[in-house]
Amino acid sequence: MRARGVNQTGGTTTIIDVAHAAGVSTATVSRVLNGDSRVNPTLAAKVQRAVNKLGYRPSRAARTLRTQQARVWALIIPDVSNPHFTDMVRGIEDVAYSAGYSLILCNTDADAEKERTYLELALAEHVVGVILAPTSPDPSLIEEMLSRKVSIVTVDRRIASGMLDGAFVNNVAGAEQAVDHLLARGYRHLACITGPTDTTTGRDRLDGFMAALRRNGVELDDPAFVRIGDFRESGGKREMEGLLALPVRPDAVLVANNLMTLGALKAVVAAGLEVPSDMAIVGFDDSAWNAIVHPPLTCVAQPAYDLGAESARLLLSRIEGHSGPNREVMLVPTLRIRESTAGRSSRAPTRSGPAMRGIRPSVDDTGSGVGRGDDPARARQVDTVSPSRRSGANERRDRATGRTKGAGGTR
Repeated sequence: MRARGVNQTGGTTTIIDVAHAAGVSTATVSRVLNGDSRVNPTLAAKVQRAVNKLGYRPSRAARTLRTQQARVWALIIPDVSNPHFTDMVRGIEDVAYSAGYSLILCNTDADAEKERTYLELALAEHVVGVILAPTSPDPSLIEEMLSRKVSIVTVDRRIASGMLDGAFVNNVAGAEQAVDHLLARGYRHLACITGPTDTTTGRDRLDGFMAALRRNGVELDDPAFVRIGDFRESGGKREMEGLLALPVRPDAVLVANNLMTLGALKAVVAAGLEVPSDMAIVGFDDSAWNAIVHPPLTCVAQPAYDLGAESARLLLSRIEGHSGPNREVMLVPTLRIRESTAGRSSRAPTRSGPAMRGIRPSVDDTGSGVGRGDDPARARQVDTVSPSRRSGANERRDRATGRTKGAGGTR
């Protein structure tokens, strides 16, 4: 008995071996393997039986040489260790696999040069499409890819308004929800630790924070209450230490992603302070640990799995021939209220030692975790935004935040 995938001479099974076993030409085998519906069903069945019996596996490299395009997508993200991107990747992979595509996963470490290297690799490998969560606002290589007929979609972050299809979360609205909640709970001295403002996620979350303060008639106590982090744990810790070192510190802080929230909490604990009695904290992203630390953490939850799945569907439609105007799918975030924002009038009793010193089980009445099972009724709310509507929304946001177009475009 021969091992699967090995012919009688001990070599790898080839298309010629399959043709001999099925009693057909190699051209017929090739047409069957490529899904040509014009092949006689009886011959197609004979070929398939031979393929199964011999364990034949078509060479991806050979197929690429023939078609000059592999059934592979490149997925380029800034931080594969971030649970938000992990859930997003799962959504993309599920859609891709169901449609017969594979993924090459590329981690840029939020390095613009590394991102460029991976985009060049995607061109060289003739991938059929790219999904990009961009680090760099530079569109030059994107324009080259489009000129070479490579389909590309952005996810989570934009490059330039209207340039590409994309799937995003409404970060401005998410930040506004968080600020409205803190003000309703009686907090008045609010600070924000956001991400790099040359990314749309960092900029939009800060814009939403500032817009909500203005709408509610609350002034920012100190320009130093706005801190620009790096979306990493170390950056969150560093920026929270900066807030704690101020002569008058804030009574509540919005932290603009999960890893920075973890770093910020470490800084609070190291300073011997308690959450929420000394400082309330709202995070962005609902990581698994948010509901089991003590006290459980209020957060703006993003539908990360759906974000990935929607971006994959946009890419698939482009690959299948959609040639209409660029589209944006905007998903709705959810504010999950827990005990880290208990409120100035309803604080839990002060504990004898810093809070969040360890991980303790806790009941979360509002749900926890992210992904496919995460608040499906809300997570699936989407808005496909036309370029004209998107432009109007950007202008309204710029007016609300006092930002002029000369201060930087959408990135």
